[in-house]
Amino acid sequence: MPHPLVPVHPETHGVVLDLAYATANNIAGRPIYDRAHCLLHRDAEACLRQAVLAAAEAGYRLKIFDAFRPHEAQVLLWQTAPDQAYVADPAIGSNHTRGTAVDLTLVDAQGEELDMGTGFDDMTTASHHFSPEVSVQAQANRQLLLRIMEDAGFAHLAHEWWHYALPGHYGLIDSAVLGDLGPMSIQG
Repeated sequence: MPHPLVPVHPETHGVVLDLAYATANNIAGRPIYDRAHCLLHRDAEACLRQAVLAAAEAGYRLKIFDAFRPHEAQVLLWQTAPDQAYVADPAIGSNHTRGTAVDLTLVDAQGEELDMGTGFDDMTTASHHFSPEVSVQAQANRQLLLRIMEDAGFAHLAHEWWHYALPGHYGLIDSAVLGDLGPMSIQG
């Protein structure tokens, strides 16, 4: 197997996909991905399946904003981020470029996002996981997401309520090995 990534689809995983970096609705203000492909490392995908079941038991579904992120996309985000403290240095790589991180929220039966106090990729202290700057309801919703994701094996990132990653060290994934499965067209 040339890479450990597994495609995640609404039909096979029971999730909602809204891949922000495949649209202009992101911090770069333009699409970063050429294709809206959601990929996760096989270990993270197995944990995601557990999280999907736990969310369903609570009456919700998971809505994914981002998962595997090619190095090329990490560079673009680093260059366009309003605050680089919220974006991993591409020289080091992120859990996204390892396929072990997922950015997500919870949606109700009508597909409406639960109030989390801020939007995805809001690079302010209000987006910190335990921020007192958001409503009590938003704090409770963040706690629900936290419990679902941590019970499934993910760890949270303190300053991004939407970001969860597998603990442990995984290698960076070269997007060149993905071919058409990758979110970005690789210029050779």
